[in-house]
Order: sequence, then C-alpha cells, then structure tokens
Amino acid sequence: MSEKIKVLIKQSDGAEDLQLPKYMTPGAAGVDLYAHVTREIILNPGEYQLISTGIAIELPEGFEAQIRGRSGLAAKYGIGLVNGIGTIDADYRGEIKVILINWGTQPFIIQRGDRIAQMVIQRIYQAEFGLSDHLSTTERGVGGFGHTGQK
Repeated sequence: MSEKIKVLIKQSDGAEDLQLPKYMTPGAAGVDLYAHVTREIILNPGEYQLISTGIAIELPEGFEAQIRGRSGLAAKYGIGLVNGIGTIDADYRGEIKVILINWGTQPFIIQRGDRIAQMVIQRIYQAEFGLSDHLSTTERGVGGFGHTGQK
C-alpha cells in the first residue's frame, strides 16, 4: 500500500462545479485535472494554449506535483503537454494551469470539465552540489545521445 499525504486544494471562484482531483482506481498513480474554461476552446494542429484547472494546491515540504499528459488524449488525438512534464513546487500557491499542444492532424475541442491532464505526487530530494575536478569512471563514460545504437 502506498503512503498517504495530505494535500489541501483551493478552488478558484467559478470552479465549484468542477470535480476535485481523485484517484479513479485503487492502484492509480495520478489524478485527473479538469478544464476550467468558460467557453469551448478549439486547439488546431500545431497550436498550444494555457488551460486553467480551477485549483491551487498546498503540498507538504519535500514533495512535488508532476503534471503529465493523459495517454488516451495522446493516442487518440495527438494531444500532449508542451513541456512534457510540468512541476508544481511545494511552495507554489497559484492556480495550476496546463500547456496543452495539439500534435495531431485534426482540431481538438476542449470543453468545461474535460479531463485534460493528470497529476502525480512525488517525494523529492534536494541535492547538495560540490565542485570536483574528477568524476568516477563507468562503463558508459561520456557516451551521450544514442551511444548504444538503435537495435
């Protein structure tokens, strides 16, 4: 069983009719975020837009919220997040907004209450950085992008 933490949610004015984030199944890692739009939004191929969710959250120190695309929207319509994964820091108190992009070939319509993204809560660690003239050697070494080949 996963560890439970308390996350406070504040709804924006006018968002009271939208569902609050909730886990859809007992084994779900993420909760859905809903579009807090006042009118239908058409996202044409190649376009992106900042979409409000109508919520702000208060995370405990040592945690972050990762905002991720929904696999169903990506597979069916080519809809994703411009920045891949967004981060909500524990000290951020503003409204969560999602930068959706249409990588598909057809216009995509966003309506009020649509599930537009998912949010996963993760524990984070802050590193203590130290300058060094030497790093340990590994089998990989400095091999970068594609260094292991395609097959």
